[in-house]
Amino acid sequence: MTASVAAHSASPTKVTTLASPSGVEAWHVESDVVPLIAVAFTFEGGSAHDPEGKPGVAQMLARLLDEGAGDFDSDTFQEHLAARAIELSFNAGNDAIGGSLKTLVKHADEAFDLLRLALVEPRFDQDAIERVRAQTIAGLRYQQNDPGVMATRRFFEEGFAGHPYSRSTSGTLESVASITRDDLVAMHRAIITRGRIKIAVVGAINAERLSAQLDKVFGALPEAKPLTIIEPAVLGNLGSRFVVDLDVPQSVIRFGMQGIAWRDPSFIPAYVLNHILGGGAFTSRLFQEVREKRGLAYSVGTSLVSYRSAAMTWGYTATKNERVGEALQVIADEMARLRQDGPSDEELQKAKDYLIGSYALGFDTSTKIAHTLVQIAFEGLGVDYIGHRNGLVGAVTQADIRAAADRVLGDGRMLTVIAGRPTGL
Repeated sequence: MTASVAAHSASPTKVTTLASPSGVEAWHVESDVVPLIAVAFTFEGGSAHDPEGKPGVAQMLARLLDEGAGDFDSDTFQEHLAARAIELSFNAGNDAIGGSLKTLVKHADEAFDLLRLALVEPRFDQDAIERVRAQTIAGLRYQQNDPGVMATRRFFEEGFAGHPYSRSTSGTLESVASITRDDLVAMHRAIITRGRIKIAVVGAINAERLSAQLDKVFGALPEAKPLTIIEPAVLGNLGSRFVVDLDVPQSVIRFGMQGIAWRDPSFIPAYVLNHILGGGAFTSRLFQEVREKRGLAYSVGTSLVSYRSAAMTWGYTATKNERVGEALQVIADEMARLRQDGPSDEELQKAKDYLIGSYALGFDTSTKIAHTLVQIAFEGLGVDYIGHRNGLVGAVTQADIRAAADRVLGDGRMLTVIAGRPTGL
């Protein structure tokens, strides 16, 4: 076992990079404050790698990993988790399949055993497949009348037309109905492998014990083989508006423009810019202009979205059908003003102060720490990132903000999708 500590006095927590005897690596934070262990992990490869014509395989796979494994059928597996208050869950996104484990220290051996079974020996029993399929289809049918879901789905269809990111991670009624056990086994074999995983472990477990558990759980996974390359994509249809016709009194709006990936050197200035525009819950310009001054919407905001092969700035709001045009104009005007004039020095400083001061709040529980660390590891930002992240925020200048605004806000054109029956556009 080898270990090295990468910490900084400004870091919210001290992180050790640990490698087990068989070469399984993890980021480790040892803490005996509470007798808990939290594990977060993520495998490279997600719904973007769903088989052609069958979106939904990755998500169904994630939902089935704890539906029986090894000698345990679904009910028995869940009973073992419940008997020891072990929390185990899995999820799937565009670029990754991930999961988390939380257990009391005294039940750690059994918890890690169950995690190993779920990852290495999932059963994919037909009754479990059919149950999850039925649940997924029921959810998809319900979502057909949800304006937020329908607007989001259309946004990705138009913004990434012809690209894997255009497909819904949940799939469609037709695709989910066609998924076979062979599809699930093939994706499991391709993605749930040693060479694709990032792991973070936080809690009352020392390096020696953790090293043994890493080998037991993740050392049993097969080696990775190359995945299909997901080509880079740029958000398309900027300047276009699309309407999803739904008979609802209030329209849901999704809008977006170009973004900057987390791995990009200019991400931090873009992050500060986004906080000023729409990321600061009650202080952002959009919140003040759209909600506080005009009462057009209850909520409005923006966020940076960073995928492996694309980046965008994503926005949301909802307003009465007859006020959609007004809301969109206010949003466009505020973006143009920010792009042309930039923020005031006071506004920029307040944004930086908030982002620096609030960063430690993401490290107040072992689960939060584990998930944050595994995301940083997945992005390849380095174990020392949390130590110098606040320094990067503090160093952002007006020139940096202007450069980020040129890239993100560009000429002001947005892709806009409205789900409802807007009038006066």
